[in-house]
Amino acid sequence: MENASGRLSLISSISSSLRAVLTRPHTFLASRPFRLISTVYFSTYLTANSIDTISSTVAQKPASHTAPSFSKFFATSAVNMSLGLYKDSQFAHMFGTSAIKRSIPAASYALFALRDSVTIFASFNLPPVVAPMLSEEIEKVMGRASAAQIMVPAAVQVLSTPLHLWGLDLYNRPTASLAERARRVGKNWVGSTAARMGRIIPAFGFGGVVNAKVRRRLMESLEEAGKT
Repeated sequence: MENASGRLSLISSISSSLRAVLTRPHTFLASRPFRLISTVYFSTYLTANSIDTISSTVAQKPASHTAPSFSKFFATSAVNMSLGLYKDSQFAHMFGTSAIKRSIPAASYALFALRDSVTIFASFNLPPVVAPMLSEEIEKVMGRASAAQIMVPAAVQVLSTPLHLWGLDLYNRPTASLAERARRVGKNWVGSTAARMGRIIPAFGFGGVVNAKVRRRLMESLEEAGKT
Protein backbone atom coordinates (compact mmCIF):
# COMPACT_ATOMS: atom_id res chain seq x y z
CA MET A 1 0.00 0.00 0.00
CA GLU A 2 2.91 2.36 0.66
CA ASN A 3 4.11 1.78 -2.90
CA ALA A 4 0.65 2.28 -4.41
CA SER A 5 0.17 5.52 -2.50
CA GLY A 6 3.57 6.82 -3.59
CA ARG A 7 4.71 7.10 0.02
CA LEU A 8 7.58 4.63 -0.48
CA SER A 9 8.99 2.68 -3.40
CA LEU A 10 8.28 -1.06 -3.48
CA ILE A 11 11.91 -1.91 -2.63
CA SER A 12 12.00 0.60 0.24
CA SER A 13 8.73 -0.69 1.66
CA ILE A 14 9.88 -4.34 1.50
CA SER A 15 13.28 -3.44 3.03
CA SER A 16 11.63 -1.56 5.87
CA SER A 17 9.33 -4.49 6.64
CA LEU A 18 12.19 -7.02 6.53
CA ARG A 19 14.28 -4.89 8.89
CA ALA A 20 11.39 -4.79 11.32
CA VAL A 21 10.97 -8.58 11.17
CA LEU A 22 14.68 -9.30 11.62
CA THR A 23 15.63 -6.65 14.17
CA ARG A 24 12.38 -6.29 16.16
CA PRO A 25 10.33 -9.48 15.62
CA HIS A 26 8.42 -9.07 18.90
CA THR A 27 7.39 -5.55 17.90
CA PHE A 28 6.43 -6.71 14.41
CA LEU A 29 4.28 -9.58 15.70
CA ALA A 30 2.54 -7.26 18.16
CA SER A 31 1.98 -4.52 15.58
CA ARG A 32 -1.52 -3.58 14.49
CA PRO A 33 -0.94 -4.36 10.78
CA PHE A 34 0.21 -7.91 11.61
CA ARG A 35 -2.74 -8.45 13.96
CA LEU A 36 -5.19 -7.25 11.33
CA ILE A 37 -3.77 -9.54 8.64
CA SER A 38 -3.60 -12.54 11.01
CA THR A 39 -7.22 -12.05 12.00
CA VAL A 40 -8.34 -12.05 8.36
CA TYR A 41 -6.49 -15.28 7.48
CA PHE A 42 -7.33 -17.14 10.70
CA SER A 43 -11.04 -16.32 10.38
CA THR A 44 -11.09 -17.26 6.68
CA TYR A 45 -9.58 -20.70 7.29
CA LEU A 46 -11.80 -21.28 10.33
CA THR A 47 -14.86 -20.56 8.21
CA ALA A 48 -13.73 -22.77 5.30
CA ASN A 49 -12.97 -25.69 7.64
CA SER A 50 -16.29 -25.29 9.43
CA ILE A 51 -18.23 -25.32 6.16
CA ASP A 52 -16.35 -28.44 5.00
CA THR A 53 -17.20 -30.23 8.25
CA ILE A 54 -20.87 -29.19 8.17
CA SER A 55 -21.21 -30.10 4.48
CA SER A 56 -19.66 -33.54 4.92
CA THR A 57 -21.92 -34.23 7.90
CA VAL A 58 -25.09 -33.20 6.04
CA ALA A 59 -24.07 -35.23 2.98
CA GLN A 60 -23.21 -38.20 5.23
CA LYS A 61 -19.66 -38.37 3.93
CA PRO A 62 -16.42 -38.82 5.90
CA ALA A 63 -15.58 -35.75 7.97
CA SER A 64 -12.25 -35.52 6.14
CA HIS A 65 -14.10 -35.03 2.84
CA THR A 66 -13.80 -31.60 1.17
CA ALA A 67 -15.29 -30.29 -2.06
CA PRO A 68 -15.75 -26.91 -3.77
CA SER A 69 -19.26 -25.55 -3.27
CA PHE A 70 -21.21 -22.31 -3.49
CA SER A 71 -21.87 -22.35 0.26
CA LYS A 72 -18.14 -22.58 0.96
CA PHE A 73 -17.38 -19.75 -1.46
CA PHE A 74 -20.19 -17.56 -0.09
CA ALA A 75 -19.29 -18.09 3.58
CA THR A 76 -15.53 -17.67 3.21
CA SER A 77 -16.00 -14.66 0.93
CA ALA A 78 -18.39 -13.01 3.38
CA VAL A 79 -15.97 -13.42 6.29
CA ASN A 80 -12.85 -12.57 4.29
CA MET A 81 -14.41 -9.53 2.63
CA SER A 82 -15.94 -8.05 5.78
CA LEU A 83 -12.71 -8.35 7.74
CA GLY A 84 -10.58 -7.54 4.69
CA LEU A 85 -12.48 -4.33 3.97
CA TYR A 86 -11.99 -3.21 7.55
CA LYS A 87 -8.28 -4.06 7.29
CA ASP A 88 -7.94 -2.17 4.02
CA SER A 89 -9.68 0.90 5.41
CA GLN A 90 -7.28 0.92 8.35
CA PHE A 91 -4.27 0.37 6.08
CA ALA A 92 -5.36 3.20 3.79
CA HIS A 93 -5.41 5.54 6.77
CA MET A 94 -2.11 4.22 8.17
CA PHE A 95 -0.10 4.08 4.95
CA GLY A 96 -1.83 6.64 2.71
CA THR A 97 -0.30 9.97 1.74
CA SER A 98 -3.10 12.22 2.94
CA ALA A 99 -2.56 14.00 6.24
CA ILE A 100 -6.34 14.19 6.66
CA LYS A 101 -8.21 10.95 7.28
CA ARG A 102 -10.93 10.79 4.62
CA SER A 103 -13.73 8.30 4.28
CA ILE A 104 -12.97 5.38 1.98
CA PRO A 105 -14.96 5.85 -1.27
CA ALA A 106 -17.75 3.35 -1.93
CA ALA A 107 -16.10 2.53 -5.27
CA SER A 108 -12.91 1.53 -3.43
CA TYR A 109 -14.87 -0.80 -1.15
CA ALA A 110 -16.54 -2.35 -4.20
CA LEU A 111 -13.18 -2.94 -5.91
CA PHE A 112 -11.66 -4.40 -2.74
CA ALA A 113 -14.67 -6.72 -2.36
CA LEU A 114 -14.33 -7.92 -5.96
CA ARG A 115 -10.57 -8.39 -5.46
CA ASP A 116 -11.17 -10.54 -2.36
CA SER A 117 -13.93 -12.58 -4.03
CA VAL A 118 -11.61 -13.46 -6.90
CA THR A 119 -8.82 -14.45 -4.49
CA ILE A 120 -11.10 -16.55 -2.27
CA PHE A 121 -12.61 -18.37 -5.27
CA ALA A 122 -9.10 -19.09 -6.57
CA SER A 123 -7.90 -20.25 -3.14
CA PHE A 124 -10.74 -22.51 -2.00
CA ASN A 125 -12.85 -23.48 -5.02
CA LEU A 126 -10.60 -23.57 -8.09
CA PRO A 127 -7.64 -25.75 -6.92
CA PRO A 128 -9.69 -29.01 -6.76
CA VAL A 129 -10.96 -28.27 -10.29
CA VAL A 130 -7.55 -27.38 -11.71
CA ALA A 131 -5.56 -30.20 -10.04
CA PRO A 132 -6.76 -33.05 -12.35
CA MET A 133 -5.88 -30.89 -15.37
CA LEU A 134 -2.21 -30.64 -14.40
CA SER A 135 0.41 -32.88 -15.95
CA GLU A 136 1.23 -36.09 -14.13
CA GLU A 137 4.89 -35.04 -14.38
CA ILE A 138 4.25 -32.68 -11.46
CA GLU A 139 3.75 -35.76 -9.26
CA LYS A 140 7.53 -36.22 -9.35
CA VAL A 141 7.87 -33.04 -7.30
CA MET A 142 4.60 -32.74 -5.38
CA GLY A 143 0.99 -33.82 -5.55
CA ARG A 144 -1.17 -32.17 -8.17
CA ALA A 145 -3.58 -30.96 -5.48
CA SER A 146 -0.74 -29.22 -3.65
CA ALA A 147 0.64 -27.75 -6.88
CA ALA A 148 -2.77 -26.35 -7.82
CA GLN A 149 -3.24 -24.92 -4.33
CA ILE A 150 0.05 -23.03 -4.64
CA MET A 151 -0.22 -21.92 -8.27
CA VAL A 152 -3.86 -20.88 -8.68
CA PRO A 153 -4.12 -18.26 -5.89
CA ALA A 154 -0.81 -16.78 -7.04
CA ALA A 155 -1.76 -16.70 -10.72
CA VAL A 156 -5.05 -14.91 -10.10
CA GLN A 157 -3.17 -11.97 -8.57
CA VAL A 158 -2.43 -10.88 -12.14
CA LEU A 159 -6.14 -10.08 -12.41
CA SER A 160 -6.91 -8.96 -8.87
CA THR A 161 -3.96 -6.59 -8.37
CA PRO A 162 -5.29 -3.90 -10.78
CA LEU A 163 -8.56 -3.91 -8.76
CA HIS A 164 -6.52 -3.40 -5.59
CA LEU A 165 -4.44 -0.60 -7.08
CA TRP A 166 -7.42 1.20 -8.60
CA GLY A 167 -9.28 1.11 -5.28
CA LEU A 168 -6.30 2.55 -3.44
CA ASP A 169 -5.81 5.28 -6.02
CA LEU A 170 -9.43 6.37 -5.67
CA TYR A 171 -8.67 7.04 -2.01
CA ASN A 172 -5.17 8.48 -2.37
CA ARG A 173 -5.94 10.71 -5.38
CA PRO A 174 -9.67 11.48 -5.39
CA THR A 175 -9.34 14.16 -8.10
CA ALA A 176 -7.16 12.20 -10.55
CA SER A 177 -8.49 11.67 -14.05
CA LEU A 178 -9.27 8.26 -15.55
CA ALA A 179 -6.11 8.44 -17.69
CA GLU A 180 -3.96 9.37 -14.68
CA ARG A 181 -5.34 6.44 -12.70
CA ALA A 182 -4.72 4.05 -15.58
CA ARG A 183 -1.10 5.22 -15.83
CA ARG A 184 -0.55 4.82 -12.07
CA VAL A 185 -2.06 1.35 -12.06
CA GLY A 186 -0.04 0.33 -15.12
CA LYS A 187 3.15 1.66 -13.55
CA ASN A 188 2.68 -0.31 -10.32
CA TRP A 189 1.01 -3.41 -11.77
CA VAL A 190 4.04 -5.69 -12.20
CA GLY A 191 5.77 -4.82 -8.92
CA SER A 192 2.56 -4.91 -6.88
CA THR A 193 1.51 -8.19 -8.48
CA ALA A 194 4.84 -9.76 -7.50
CA ALA A 195 4.49 -8.38 -3.97
CA ARG A 196 0.93 -9.70 -3.63
CA MET A 197 2.02 -13.10 -4.95
CA GLY A 198 4.72 -13.10 -2.29
CA ARG A 199 2.02 -12.59 0.35
CA ILE A 200 -0.64 -14.86 -1.12
CA ILE A 201 1.60 -17.90 -1.75
CA PRO A 202 2.46 -18.37 1.96
CA ALA A 203 -1.06 -17.43 3.10
CA PHE A 204 -3.34 -19.32 0.69
CA GLY A 205 -0.78 -21.40 -1.24
CA PHE A 206 1.43 -23.19 1.28
CA GLY A 207 -1.06 -22.24 3.98
CA GLY A 208 -3.83 -23.98 2.05
CA VAL A 209 -1.71 -27.11 1.59
CA VAL A 210 -0.84 -27.28 5.29
CA ASN A 211 -4.43 -26.53 6.33
CA ALA A 212 -5.80 -29.30 4.11
CA LYS A 213 -3.32 -31.88 5.39
CA VAL A 214 -3.73 -30.96 9.06
CA ARG A 215 -7.52 -30.94 8.79
CA ARG A 216 -7.59 -34.28 6.96
CA ARG A 217 -5.35 -35.97 9.52
CA LEU A 218 -7.33 -34.52 12.42
CA MET A 219 -10.67 -35.57 10.92
CA GLU A 220 -9.37 -39.04 10.08
CA SER A 221 -8.10 -39.51 13.63
CA LEU A 222 -11.51 -38.48 14.99
CA GLU A 223 -13.22 -40.90 12.61
CA GLU A 224 -10.95 -43.72 13.77
CA ALA A 225 -11.59 -42.81 17.40
CA GLY A 226 -15.33 -42.89 16.71
CA LYS A 227 -15.11 -46.46 15.39
CA THR A 228 -13.48 -47.81 18.55
